[in-house]
Amino acid sequence: MTALLESPAEAAPSEPPPPGRSWRPVLWTLPPVLVVLLIAVYPIVRVLMESTKAKSGRGTDTWSRVLGEESFRNALWRTVTIAVSSTLGCLALGTFLAIVLAFVPFPGSQLVGRLIDSVLTLPSFLVTLAFTFLYGTAGAVNALIGQLTGGTEPVIDFLGTPWGVVLAEVTFFTPFVVRPLLAAFAQLPRDQLDVAASLGASPWRVLARVVMPEAWPALAAGGSLTLLLTLNEFGIVLFTGAKGVLTLPALIYTRGIVTFDLPGAAVLASVQVLLSLSLYLGYRLLFARLTGARKES
Repeated sequence: MTALLESPAEAAPSEPPPPGRSWRPVLWTLPPVLVVLLIAVYPIVRVLMESTKAKSGRGTDTWSRVLGEESFRNALWRTVTIAVSSTLGCLALGTFLAIVLAFVPFPGSQLVGRLIDSVLTLPSFLVTLAFTFLYGTAGAVNALIGQLTGGTEPVIDFLGTPWGVVLAEVTFFTPFVVRPLLAAFAQLPRDQLDVAASLGASPWRVLARVVMPEAWPALAAGGSLTLLLTLNEFGIVLFTGAKGVLTLPALIYTRGIVTFDLPGAAVLASVQVLLSLSLYLGYRLLFARLTGARKES
């Protein structure tokens, strides 16, 4: 009876107090943010600060001196040309290999695919050593040509040139194009290929109209990654073209380690970072446009 006589306000359960601000999400987010700041942001900031050092204190004197040197302009141009040439070679060779492995069955295709993947696990200097043993002035190819012709002078001598670096980089970085393309080709509906073939389309037309439009994002991803890696490649340049090829990474090594010009090396490293970040931003914009176009279609 007493419970029935209670007012509704007294009988209704009291509302829970408003929750206070929880610090748990902040505590979970703080460690990875600190790791990123320590590993990625701090080195870049430290390099930028080092690049502003000059004899008179801090300023842009070091930037003006380094950017005005002919060695910097030559190294920048050579870095870009080698990276672009290597990337184009990787795109051409990687696309060809991926198409053959995906659509042209032959005995041993799986073994070839495994061998291509195994290149990803190897350090780049092993490729340069193999090139030296094969195509060096005292390599196997020159020795074989000498035995056949009776000559004593090496016929093949291109390892110390930019083309030797390009060939070595194409050999090493092509799997970075092949693997994304094979993954994209594996996602293609076989019904589309069968329908296109049943309508009388030639294999080249099926490849151009059906296969490649679906593979453009993967091709752009592999090409962008290859361009970024070749732009920053140092091991292949050091082992293959050390005598006649000077790129930005090699020039940074020379300034920082050989001549101990740390401010000058910091300026060059800042330019290298700017190139890499610009390339990454361009890749993200291109990838977003390609994926957006696929969704609209």
